[in-house]
Amino acid sequence: MKVLLGVLGLFGILVLSSCRVSGPGKWETLAANKAKRVTIGGKDWKNPMPDTPEAVKVGERHFQRHCQVCHGLDGHNTGVPFADRMSPPVADLGGEDIQAYTDGQLKWIIENGIRFTGMPGWDGVLKDDEMWYMVRFMRHLPTKGSLGPPAVFLDDNEHKEMEKALKVPVKEPAKRRGRGRPDA
Repeated sequence: MKVLLGVLGLFGILVLSSCRVSGPGKWETLAANKAKRVTIGGKDWKNPMPDTPEAVKVGERHFQRHCQVCHGLDGHNTGVPFADRMSPPVADLGGEDIQAYTDGQLKWIIENGIRFTGMPGWDGVLKDDEMWYMVRFMRHLPTKGSLGPPAVFLDDNEHKEMEKALKVPVKEPAKRRGRGRPDA
């Protein structure tokens, strides 16, 4: 019985030690991208918002209120410390693959999100016109890095203060007396 438990324990350790989180491979990424192309709707939807600097500015304000935590102020993930650590990584909205979507598809993504990616759907949170304005902004993104990182990631002192406030005093371990029993 002890031998069987030992073998099962060793097998369990080997299985768990071989498990490692890693990004998707080449074929998994290809399959996911093909699936997105098929499932993302809105291909024929037309953006009713005018393509004007004013409309882009309105879209930028909505974008910076709702999207900058993941996509950065500029839409290129500038200053977002976790953007490349997610699986899949947060999309650079200026990338060719994102800019290849139609306006309707971008609006559909904002509205419905994309399963298994971390991209939430904003239906019921944002109004229809707000989403369309955000698409206008996404078509006119500023240069990568030109707006700096989001303010939420700038104040490292706040983070240090939180860590300091959460520090719990370390209790000294009880002294051991013979056979591993703590002193009374």
